[in-house]
Amino acid sequence: MSTKPRTNVRRIWALLCALLALQLGSLISPAYACGCGAMVPDGTSRIGVDREVSVVRWDGRSEEIVMRFTVGGDARRAAWIMPVPSRADVSLGDPDLFPELDALTRPEHRTDTHFWPGAGDWPFSSGGRDSVGAALPGAGAPRVGVIGRERLGDFDVARLTATDPDALRTWLEANGFKLPERLATELGPYVDRAWEYVAVRLVPREGGAPLRGELEPLRIRFDSARLVYPMRLSRLARTPQSLGLYVLADHRMEPVSPIGGNIPEVTFAGRVEPEGATAELAGDRPVFLTAIEQRFPEPSRIDGDHELRAAADTPYRRVIHHRELLTVGGGVPVWLLTVGGGALVAVAAALAVWVPRRRRRRTAHPGVGGASQVGGAI
Repeated sequence: MSTKPRTNVRRIWALLCALLALQLGSLISPAYACGCGAMVPDGTSRIGVDREVSVVRWDGRSEEIVMRFTVGGDARRAAWIMPVPSRADVSLGDPDLFPELDALTRPEHRTDTHFWPGAGDWPFSSGGRDSVGAALPGAGAPRVGVIGRERLGDFDVARLTATDPDALRTWLEANGFKLPERLATELGPYVDRAWEYVAVRLVPREGGAPLRGELEPLRIRFDSARLVYPMRLSRLARTPQSLGLYVLADHRMEPVSPIGGNIPEVTFAGRVEPEGATAELAGDRPVFLTAIEQRFPEPSRIDGDHELRAAADTPYRRVIHHRELLTVGGGVPVWLLTVGGGALVAVAAALAVWVPRRRRRRTAHPGVGGASQVGGAI
């Protein structure tokens, strides 16, 4: 008996397996899977700003910044300094502002079905899916002018002027805080431009409690003919920083440059009709809302403050795609049915060719099986 037909069937099966392995093999590869000031802790304590989220409202003449920090460390007291281009008013912000803006800028979710299984799909996983004033009078040594000082929640706020960075150092040391040398140097450009300062002591109302988690929002207002977000002092941070910025203005606003961080990413842009705390900040009228995310992997590369300018009012909303394997009948993968059905068809076709051929060979070669008996009787 010839072994060639069996060899042909084996070759067909080997070809089918090779094709299937090629398709599956291409799928085994893995799926692509702070900011505006400086925190100065007391003594030997440590504090770090893990996340800074701010809302900026600008009408072409004045600017308001509402800031919310997420901090970590073991400090029970700390100082925070923010340069501002003109006289500032400071108050507590509305904590409802950030959830409202989160809802307005929420990404759109879409589910995309795919035919071939990938990482996370059977048979490549066992289950489960893992689908932000004037200075005080006097001459001689540089001085710090205290324009105002008030207690706001967990914040002891002082609005200051200074003639040089060392004046700020003297003021902070007199109030129980040590100002690092490098920070005094970084304040130089602001002193040269005659900016003022908001100095804040972070003092929890619960005595002795460390500063951790989300702090109360702080609202700072000042006059400014250009939209600026102070960032330069964050170059002193020792760990990567992230910035989330919501901008409420008459038009879409975008940073002029990355200022030493990753390229800023616009995650939302569109005209909105705000309500609640957002409407109170925006002035109860429609505004253009721009949401911006930026990472600073190497804070030491930050080389200035963010200046934002108007851009084309092109709307944008981020879309998050969720991949889902195409299935039928209670979760059976379509690819499995297709491959299995194709294999059966191929086998059936091979048998349809092989069986008649074998019968003809038996007829053409007497002496094999029953065909030899018929031949002997003739």
